[in-house]
Amino acid sequence: MKNAFSVTRLTRLALFVALTLLLGLTPLGLIRIGPLNLTLLFLPVVAGTLSLGLLEGLVLGFCFGAISAASAFGASPSVLASMTVSASPFWALVMCFAPRLLIPIDVYFAHRALKSRRFALPVAAAAGTLTNTVFYLGTMLLIFAGAGLDTGRVLAVIFGLGGVGALCETLLCALVVPPIVLALRKVDKKSKG
Repeated sequence: MKNAFSVTRLTRLALFVALTLLLGLTPLGLIRIGPLNLTLLFLPVVAGTLSLGLLEGLVLGFCFGAISAASAFGASPSVLASMTVSASPFWALVMCFAPRLLIPIDVYFAHRALKSRRFALPVAAAAGTLTNTVFYLGTMLLIFAGAGLDTGRVLAVIFGLGGVGALCETLLCALVVPPIVLALRKVDKKSKG
C-alpha cells in the first residue's frame, strides 16, 4: 500500500466515506440515551486515519464536518445547534468543521508517538474522540459567550451531558477501532505476500 493512489487505497477510502455518509445520514450514526446524544461518526474517521494515513483521515474528517454542518443548518437541527447557528452562522460552521479536521491530526500524531507500544491504537483512538468532543463543545461555549448568552447553564450542560457523552464515546472508540485497524493490517499483509 505504498502507492498513494493505489486501487486498494482508494477503494478503502471510498468505503470509509460511504460508512461516514451512512452513519451521518441515517439514525445509525446517533445513539440517543435520554438527553444524551452519542455520535458514531468519528469511528470511520479514526479507523480510516489509522489504516490509511493523515491525508485520507482529513478527507474523512471533512465528510464528518459536512454532515455536521448540513445537520446544524438543515431542517431539524438539535436545540444547541440551532442556538449556535442563530448566535453566529460563521462560527457555527467553524464548530462543525474544525474539530472534525483535528481528529485525524491528533490520531495520526498520537499513534506516531506511541507506534511501537502495545496500547498505541486505543490511545490514539481515544485521543481523536476527545479532541472532537473538547473542541466541538469548547467552540460552542465560546460562541454562546460571544453572543452574550448565560454560559453558566451552557457549562452545566457541557460538563454534565458532554462529560458523560465524551466518556462513552471515548471508551467505544478505544474498544472498537483497534480490532478494525488490526484486521485491515492483516488483510494488507496477506495481499502483499
